[in-house]
Amino acid sequence: MKQLLYIMMIALAISSCKNTGTQATDEAKSDSLTIDSAATNALSAQEVKDSVILLFDGKTTDQWRSYGKETFPKGWKINDDAIHCIGSGKGEAGEGGDIITKEKFKNFELTLEWKISEGGNSGIFYLAQEIAGEPIWKSAPEMQVLDNEKHPDAKLGVDGNRQAGSLYDLIPAKPQNAKPVGEWNSVKIMVYKGTVVHYQNGVQVLEYHLWTDEWKKMCANSKFKDFSNFVNTATEGFIGLQDHGDDVWYRNIKIRKL
Repeated sequence: MKQLLYIMMIALAISSCKNTGTQATDEAKSDSLTIDSAATNALSAQEVKDSVILLFDGKTTDQWRSYGKETFPKGWKINDDAIHCIGSGKGEAGEGGDIITKEKFKNFELTLEWKISEGGNSGIFYLAQEIAGEPIWKSAPEMQVLDNEKHPDAKLGVDGNRQAGSLYDLIPAKPQNAKPVGEWNSVKIMVYKGTVVHYQNGVQVLEYHLWTDEWKKMCANSKFKDFSNFVNTATEGFIGLQDHGDDVWYRNIKIRKL
């Protein structure tokens, strides 16, 4: 009887070790998957499969240059795994100037994260053209990047159409779900044959349609009414990040052609 009991205790111990080992292995796999999916400035296995392009790897700015120039500006640096526009306090006359991708894009899905400084202002341009003597905003729609609490622009415009996530000065982001200063906000901008959709922090906040009568009417009642390159937005253009004189950070910048 004692011998049988001893054998049963040994079998139970072996079984327990096997289960513990399996559990540890499963936990290790789970942790590995979590780390892989959360990697900063890197593509996941699914993104590689979907032919997503990484526009910033956290180390170089090889895919970016100054608007109107072939070089990358000194006013932008890589800090803490992000492209950082160093604030000059001079508004749109900032030291760095706007930056654009070296490649143009037509139909695409752009994703990135941004973080703004207190009272800061910046923006994400798309379908931008490079026109001598003209600033980027005269040809490109802009998704606003802003400290909604401290920057005056948040209270200007109409119905909040200058707050974070909005199509600047035209369509407000609703719901307005931007995170406080110092926190990362996620963005997705989808452009496909004139249909444009903005997402902020995982929520669709607006949709509009380029070149339509509604678009032209909206532009006619805005600051862009006299800018033909904006009203007749190009079908293909650069992605741009704005230097508005304030500290702003961008990371995880990725694009998938549609």
